Amino acid sequence: MSKTRVYQIAKELKISNEEAIKKLNELDIKVSDKNSELEDEEVELALEILKEELQETLSIDSKLTVQAIAEKLDKPATEIIMKLMKMGTMASINQEVSFEVAKELVNDYGFNLVLGSDDSNNEEELEIEALLEIEEDKEEDLELRPPVVTVMGHVDHGKTSLLDAIRSTNVTKGEAGGITQHIGASEVVVNGQKIVFLDTPGHEAFTAMRARGAQVTDIAILVVAADDGIMPQTIEAINHAKAAEVPLIVAINKIDKPSANPERVKQELADQGLLVEDWGGDIISVGVSALKREGIDTLLEMILLVSEVEELKANPNKRAVGTVIEAQLDKGRGPVATVLVQGGTLNVGDPIVCGSASGKVRAMINSKGKRVKKAEPSTAVEILGLSEVPQGGDQFICVPSDKIAKSVAQKRAQKAREEMLKANNRMNLDDLFTQISDSEVKELNIVIKADVQGSVQAVKQSLEKLSTDEVAVRIIHGGVGAVNESDIMLAAASNAIIIGFNVRPVPSAEVLANKEKVDIRTYTIIYKAIEDVQAAMSGMLDPELKDEDTGKAEVRETFKLSGVGTIAGCYVTSGKIYRNCKVRVVRDGIIIHEGQLAALRRFKDDVKEVNQGYECGMTIVNYNDIKIGDIIEAYITKEIERKL
Repeated sequence: MSKTRVYQIAKELKISNEEAIKKLNELDIKVSDKNSELEDEEVELALEILKEELQETLSIDSKLTVQAIAEKLDKPATEIIMKLMKMGTMASINQEVSFEVAKELVNDYGFNLVLGSDDSNNEEELEIEALLEIEEDKEEDLELRPPVVTVMGHVDHGKTSLLDAIRSTNVTKGEAGGITQHIGASEVVVNGQKIVFLDTPGHEAFTAMRARGAQVTDIAILVVAADDGIMPQTIEAINHAKAAEVPLIVAINKIDKPSANPERVKQELADQGLLVEDWGGDIISVGVSALKREGIDTLLEMILLVSEVEELKANPNKRAVGTVIEAQLDKGRGPVATVLVQGGTLNVGDPIVCGSASGKVRAMINSKGKRVKKAEPSTAVEILGLSEVPQGGDQFICVPSDKIAKSVAQKRAQKAREEMLKANNRMNLDDLFTQISDSEVKELNIVIKADVQGSVQAVKQSLEKLSTDEVAVRIIHGGVGAVNESDIMLAAASNAIIIGFNVRPVPSAEVLANKEKVDIRTYTIIYKAIEDVQAAMSGMLDPELKDEDTGKAEVRETFKLSGVGTIAGCYVTSGKIYRNCKVRVVRDGIIIHEGQLAALRRFKDDVKEVNQGYECGMTIVNYNDIKIGDIIEAYITKEIERKL
């Protein structure tokens, strides 16, 4: 075995032979010239010690941003960004990177990274942490506040109708299939006292949204239909209320129906461990009819009674804290969040941190659509001015300055970005079972886009439950708004499929998806999305009806004609529009209506089809809310065989 000589050590350390001899002798390794031989153990020890000794220290006192590192290394920021990309870290010039990533980066340049002892920075970090802690309230600072009430129960048992009866509105008209699919907040005043209502969806897929409602609520109203009784989602709602340890009031709805049997409902409640007062228990139950407005006053009195017993209090004289109930991206107003203030008072102009979003409250709108300047505890308001759409269920807190808000939000966003995984192959839902069988798939990555944040979380939780021993379902991203190019690139890089709920891809995203071979599935009813993924995972995708797009047209003018309704003057931008096809009306990337084409005309003549590049007039069966700028997507339904 050949020995290592001094000149080889010098070459490894990039120093002269004389310097190598000197340093080795200092380590008590006796050598005389460049050809002196060393034992293997001596070589290993010498290299380890001398490499560390010779490596120049790079000290950074400020935050580990790309800009700070570039300045210390005297390198262009673009070069540092490219280095980081090669290391698998995406960062802009002003973003911070973790110490481990920065250390590896500067090591490549021959430096050893150490953090400077900048006391002012350390103090600032500690101050920020202290500001984000929720203050403990003193008893003398607490004041009585209105109750926050969550309405829960099974789908179609009348939760939203009950709220309609209370607030004299009609929410279900705008909901697909008459089902509430977004969590909402509203306020009513009863005998001079305010009550805040949260309306959570009843279908089992929205367990996450119901749970979120229960976490911020003071009183839960369990709506049970007198003609239907306890159902699976009713039991889930009971469990959420128990987990949140909140008082429960049972509203037995639809007592006006001939088939109503309130006593059977009470028996089923007893089987679930809820004994109503009529049967000697402590659970308040009220018989109501949302349709005929019966028992509503009694229910409201019970809410106020329970609220009085609970002695609900909060401190209005501190920095506001609360929870995001719902959030969405509005084209005209930007990120909009519905928040519930739980402590302190939120004012217009306050800087806030909300998850990885930050901003200054630009405007606040209450449940009646009026602008307000402040929101006290137990007040639900829409706020404008955030940097991005926050997650439903995120806590928000007021901070003293915009600078602090941005700093905290950037750190949280950076952590989220670092968790993203990348992969090479493309995933297709139709071929999923085949790939599982061939052991090609261990994880199914999914990107979710929906019209509101609550739906994103609902779809996410439902799909994650589908994980099996063969394949784990992993949601790598969930966002609000139309499917865009950024989503396609993320799905391409992460081997993911995209599921859109009540949204459509923008035209440029469709082109990119075809190029990158990214599978996009769009749905308007959540059950279908869950069923499709579940069926694909178990290899049971039978021949199914599939919508095939035939063409798109842009609405450029509208005309109202008595006896006919609204006529859409359109320009066909792609494909063909057929007379008997089905259509979707898309506004700002959101599907607002699906229906059947009633008539298709060129000038005064009825035609069978209109090609790309031509103008035409359309009417849609029983739908007149067409506006200039809307996109009408035409499609036909075909039966597609499942390939195995």
